[in-house]
Amino acid sequence: MRLETLAIHAGGEADAATGALAPPIHFATTFRHGPAGERLAGYEYQREGDPTNDRLRAAITALEGAETALTFASGMAAIAALLETLGGGTRILVPQDCYTGLRVLAAEFLPERGIEVITVDMTDLATVRNACHGGIGLIWAETPSNPLLAVSDIAALAAIAHEHDALLVCDNTFASPVLQQPLALGADVVMHSTTKYFGGHSDVLGGALAFARADALFARVAHRLHVTGATLAPFSAWLTLRGCRSLPARMAMHCANARQVAAFLSAQPQVARVHYPGLDTHPGHATATRQMRDFGGMLSIELRGGRDAALALAGALRLFTNATSLGGCESLVEHRASVEGERPVSPQALLRLSVGLEHAEDLIDDLRQGLDAI
Repeated sequence: MRLETLAIHAGGEADAATGALAPPIHFATTFRHGPAGERLAGYEYQREGDPTNDRLRAAITALEGAETALTFASGMAAIAALLETLGGGTRILVPQDCYTGLRVLAAEFLPERGIEVITVDMTDLATVRNACHGGIGLIWAETPSNPLLAVSDIAALAAIAHEHDALLVCDNTFASPVLQQPLALGADVVMHSTTKYFGGHSDVLGGALAFARADALFARVAHRLHVTGATLAPFSAWLTLRGCRSLPARMAMHCANARQVAAFLSAQPQVARVHYPGLDTHPGHATATRQMRDFGGMLSIELRGGRDAALALAGALRLFTNATSLGGCESLVEHRASVEGERPVSPQALLRLSVGLEHAEDLIDDLRQGLDAI
């Protein structure tokens, strides 16, 4: 069954009790069981699982080609649950360019658990191999990366990880399973902030892990989720499941719009650099062409005028809203260095764009008037 069909039907079976085509929401926090705790219908308490989350997990499992999946209250909850499951003394590799939350977790919290974090350029395979000397437990890839849209070779990273009996985990948030399926390329676990493209409407927070195997790692992470309680609320699960149904259609339009926006920006004299893997000038274009079906709705630009020019452009835009996050219907712009906290790492001249579902020419007109104004 093709992905577009899976997106509609996985987890979307008609309600057995009523025949309703829209999946029901089960808000119950507790479920009737037998005198000795027998789970009469398979459930006991919402923190341990509920029917609405099970539907969403089935959908994510199908879309990522996984064996099983877990859902969480946020993307960061998913990341933390997985990484904090690792034992003390584990060495892990994380990318130089990555989501700020992962960077903070790696710098401030993982060392408290005895986990050694090594930062590397994941696009440089020789550097990755060298960093694995002395033992490694996990490689964390983020491709395309946030916010520089760096592209890492998932299959090559998987081979390196497995040579060292390590795991490869891939953050697939920017691509979504519509554009890229890391498990098919050898990754062991895929992470999503489902807040983004899965939800698709800027109205639901969530995260997910999809596992290639329902193995001991999955069992440990599932147990941690149960005990620590970073569970996804049923209504949030239902909204995300609804988003799954339109995900392929939305991603097609996000990609089409982003290609046009990236091409326009590449020709503007005020723009020093466009980071978009769909451009043949992008250093990761060949890799992206090989492992992605399309190039996504995210891009970033660096202005020749530095920080002042970047802030001026962000302030002059009318359709692009200054806001964090990504993957919604509306187009967003963000000066990443300004929101990264006390120690920003993004270039001061950089703006990240989440290209939405408006007409591409309207977005280009907005960018043109903004550039003319700075």
